[in-house]
Amino acid sequence: MNKKPLEPQNKGMNAEQLEQWFRTMSPEQLAQKARETSIATFGNRIYIRGLIEVSSYCRNDCYYCGLRAGNRNAERYRLTREEILDCCRNGYACGFRTFVLQGGEDPGLTDEWVERTVAAIRERYPDCAVTLSLGERSEPVYRRWFAAGANRYLLRHETANAAHYRKLHPPGLSLDQRKECLYALKDIGYQVGAGFMVGSPGQTEETLSEDLAFLMDLQPHMIGIGPFVPHRDTPLRNEPAGTVRQTLEWIARLRLAFPKALLPATTALGTIDPEGREKGILAGANVVMPNLSPVAVRRKYELYDNIICTAEEAAEGLASLKQRMQKIGYEIVVARGDHPEMR
Repeated sequence: MNKKPLEPQNKGMNAEQLEQWFRTMSPEQLAQKARETSIATFGNRIYIRGLIEVSSYCRNDCYYCGLRAGNRNAERYRLTREEILDCCRNGYACGFRTFVLQGGEDPGLTDEWVERTVAAIRERYPDCAVTLSLGERSEPVYRRWFAAGANRYLLRHETANAAHYRKLHPPGLSLDQRKECLYALKDIGYQVGAGFMVGSPGQTEETLSEDLAFLMDLQPHMIGIGPFVPHRDTPLRNEPAGTVRQTLEWIARLRLAFPKALLPATTALGTIDPEGREKGILAGANVVMPNLSPVAVRRKYELYDNIICTAEEAAEGLASLKQRMQKIGYEIVVARGDHPEMR
């Protein structure tokens, strides 16, 4: 099923020209062209990432997130290094070759603690990729973690419009700072992931255009998008969720804009639609991230309401996930799944 790569039809286009091109196609045509582009680049391979949710503590008070510091109903936990290594051991035995350490911006995860944890994973699993998603840190800290063996860093920018950013985040958090972190990570040599929530409160076609323009400038290796899903203990609890249709349309757009990017079919998409992951793959996504976290803590890492953490959506359901992917013509592969230009 691996075809000769297509010559990109969008070669040389800027963000505005891309949007004009997108508007010439229906959502169904977008998805079809995005699917063809993904298969031409990656074949029918779907890469898996083992997600380890290391801490539900967070110093920030973002208006959309269930882990926000002001949520007194949140159940807090912090995994030990040995618990994280146990997750890696179990994941490696299942075939995972990428581990994603994700958490809130937890002051308890000190720079040195993260450095030593990354080094321990690198020593035990030299053939695996280590991805971090631990928020904003200084450039010297990012460099330390990279030197210790981290390969990738996920840091969603959430919106590239400053006014929209202020609607989603409290004073003290800065879009400029977030962007500086992303550019620093890329300069250091990480495979970098950015992204945004589709349908977040205050989002408009204009802000989405700015997202695309920012991503075109950054040229990330990974782009994570999913629908906004409200959480009952946040200021945005009464806002409507993002839709499956708009999310799929943006996955397709991003696949066409970034043919080589790694695009996940996110848990949030699977939360609002039982077949969300399959639909995401058919719209051009090529990554899924089953949960390797200890079963006892999965429900405590509640970014939004009704987040799925059943066995089928976690590492235990890998056989089921493989069947689901095979049903739509794709296969789960045991590989690091690096960006084509970073292999």
